[in-house]
Amino acid sequence: MPDEQRLLRSIIKSYERSVRPVRNASTPVRIKMGLTMTQIFDMDEKNQVLVTNVWLDQEWEDEFLRWDPQKFSNISMLRIPCDKIWLPDIVLYNNAAEYTDGLMPANAMVHHSGNIFWPVPTKLQSSCKVDVTYFPFDEQVCKLKFGSWTYDGFQVDITNRTSEVDFSNYVNNGEWELLGIKIVRNVVYYACCPEPFPDVTFFVHIRRRILYYMYNVIFPCIMMSALTLLVFCLPPDSGEKIALGITVLLAFSVFMLAVAENLPETSEFVPLISIYLTIVMALTSISVIMTVFVLNLHHRGPSKQQVPRWIRDVFINKLSTLLCLRSERDYPRYYSDEEKFIKNISLKITLDNIQHALQNELQMENGTKDSTVNENAGKLVQNVQSKPELLSPHQTETHKRLKKRSSSLRRTNEEILQSLKKILEKHEKEDRDYEIIQEWRLVAQVVDRILFWIFFIGTLTSTLAILVIVPATRTIPTYPK
Repeated sequence: MPDEQRLLRSIIKSYERSVRPVRNASTPVRIKMGLTMTQIFDMDEKNQVLVTNVWLDQEWEDEFLRWDPQKFSNISMLRIPCDKIWLPDIVLYNNAAEYTDGLMPANAMVHHSGNIFWPVPTKLQSSCKVDVTYFPFDEQVCKLKFGSWTYDGFQVDITNRTSEVDFSNYVNNGEWELLGIKIVRNVVYYACCPEPFPDVTFFVHIRRRILYYMYNVIFPCIMMSALTLLVFCLPPDSGEKIALGITVLLAFSVFMLAVAENLPETSEFVPLISIYLTIVMALTSISVIMTVFVLNLHHRGPSKQQVPRWIRDVFINKLSTLLCLRSERDYPRYYSDEEKFIKNISLKITLDNIQHALQNELQMENGTKDSTVNENAGKLVQNVQSKPELLSPHQTETHKRLKKRSSSLRRTNEEILQSLKKILEKHEKEDRDYEIIQEWRLVAQVVDRILFWIFFIGTLTSTLAILVIVPATRTIPTYPK
């Protein structure tokens, strides 16, 4: 018979795995608990579950598994299947998975002195209260609480095997950075029983890696915030100001829903990124409202409503110059009273010259004959005025015809003068209406530029405060004592 088989039969022959491996019932079995961290598999923030791959190292003394190595060919260490010996009922108190899977049936390493070392590789799913206030700049401290489920401290006493966790086989996680693990032994007294119940708790301190979220959350938020400012840079005549604002608002809504899917459904913590998105969405909504106001100012000119004096003094005379919106090339010129008077006089002189030119052209068409006739007609009119009874019937007829022609010429001149006056009035009215339109448009541009700077400062301040200053001054979670 092989030596190991003979040894196994010798120590297992009268062994009972259902009772504690102590000869004196008042003696507790001291379990030394250790942990080897191999990987942080996942952190499910929505369900608040931490998934880790670990090796559970358990060590204790079994008084019934001892032998003399010299009797068994100097065999000092024997690997025995775990289902053949007594095992401590150590469980994870904050387990978030089902208990049907159990542990891997790893062999127990038994020393001839009765010392047993049982390393068990397993995947742990532990509940962890996730604080997403500073998401995605957050750090989490999750605990793994191990203890006996049925034995009290007088029967099974559990303590930590080492002061530090073994990280020699640890594989880095792409989302979370492991900062450290602290081991704390606790002794708890429950209301049901006067006996103590010791446990060993491992506090896992992890920090979220920010690079992924910078490219997929932070930068898109900042770029969409910049799109809100473009609403005030778009010309009102384009007809797309409100459409752009509504599009940005809808984009923020969809993006906020996408972020909310990865966060726990709790009202205890409000993530910074959600606060930032809410603020930017509020600014975008207000920008749409203010865009409607700006468009109302821009299109108020065609109603021919004069700009109030205080608006002209504040927005046109002061703020437009301060904001560099008024120039002789890009914007209409606003005439003073003296300039308007000189302009009207010049127009009247020009129209008088046109009237004289029309009369001269009419005289040139009539020719020299008409000039002679007009001269004779003048003499005839003088004779008629001095001695009307001396005129012959032919001269009387000629007199009537000349008088009618003179009246027609005078009426033509009056019609020309009235037409010229209407042209002058129409020109003045168009000039005045154009000036009113341009004044309202300049007021709208000034309001647009003021809103741009207000929203720029608001967006920049909220971005720096929420995404830079607050994460930099956040409270680092500490291990409980």
